[in-house]
Amino acid sequence: MSSTTGRAEGRITIADVARQAGVSVPTVSKVLNGRDDVAPDTRDLVSGVIASSGYRPRRRVREHRVDVPTVELVITDLTTAYALEVLAGAEAGAARAGAGLLVSAAHDDVGEDRAWLHALRARRPSGVVLVINRFGGGSAEDVASLGAPVVLLDPAGSSDPSLPTVGATNFAGGVTATEHLLSLGHRRIAVITGIPELLCSQERLEGHRAAMARAGLAVDESLVHGGDFSADGGQRAAVALLDHPDPPTAIFAGSDLMASGVYQEARRRGLRVPEDLSVIGFDDVSMCQYMSPPLTTVRQPLGEMAGESVRMVLEEVRARRKGVPPRPRTAVPAPHLQLATRLVVRESTAPPHHR
Repeated sequence: MSSTTGRAEGRITIADVARQAGVSVPTVSKVLNGRDDVAPDTRDLVSGVIASSGYRPRRRVREHRVDVPTVELVITDLTTAYALEVLAGAEAGAARAGAGLLVSAAHDDVGEDRAWLHALRARRPSGVVLVINRFGGGSAEDVASLGAPVVLLDPAGSSDPSLPTVGATNFAGGVTATEHLLSLGHRRIAVITGIPELLCSQERLEGHRAAMARAGLAVDESLVHGGDFSADGGQRAAVALLDHPDPPTAIFAGSDLMASGVYQEARRRGLRVPEDLSVIGFDDVSMCQYMSPPLTTVRQPLGEMAGESVRMVLEEVRARRKGVPPRPRTAVPAPHLQLATRLVVRESTAPPHHR
């Protein structure tokens, strides 16, 4: 009689992997689950044995009912129209994949920039989608140490190529917005950039500069103002721009919320949109069609971007559950997906009153 203790003949078990690697079974389990409390050398050793031995984890009984992967969406502000679009897309993506979705806020308050990381360590989701405004030095290493797959949605300034990202063609969107205004005859075009240090803000502004250069026009730097992606920030920038001795005939706002702030300031001054001032936004959140007048904007497909982010995270989660070792951060470039933007023309842009 065979003494295989119940396992199929020839099947490599987690105990075999542990024995070949000279480590304990719990250590192998930690590596398979992407845990961060394993020394790098040990992780590499165990991953090598897993790859060479052909080990594949056994499916657990009732796994489809009790082992549902969970993705946590961490977003800076849950109160905006932008956030609602992202949440809807992420929820739809998780539902399609049969996964759970958790949502938490990562506030930008000084002194709390690591609070969301501590919370993630405590909750240990299967994977993470980050939608955060400030992603400074050292954060890439912190996120990698979570041990779970992570994707950055609408990346805000991280230059670390090791983290997968899903974004939009912000530069092309800036070009499209400015070319639309130029085609209407505008030459005094102001820009409200959003938070200046963020990658998306920089790319939209560079797109504006490129379109102006193609038209043979210089950018008046006094018509370029930073904002903060809020309605209040848009209104404050509009005050400075409309107080200019030679004010603009059109304003390109780096978000729809900032464009709504421009509307408020224009109304306060008795200016009509678009008769006295053309306004164009960026994002195409649901409120745009209900603004008065409906807002011309550049659409970035936020819902699709969120859904793709969830899909990428779950793809990695399932690969790891099948025993595929995590991708080394420095060995293979991470995927970086960009979805196309497009112009949505409504009623807030028109030829300038005086050409």
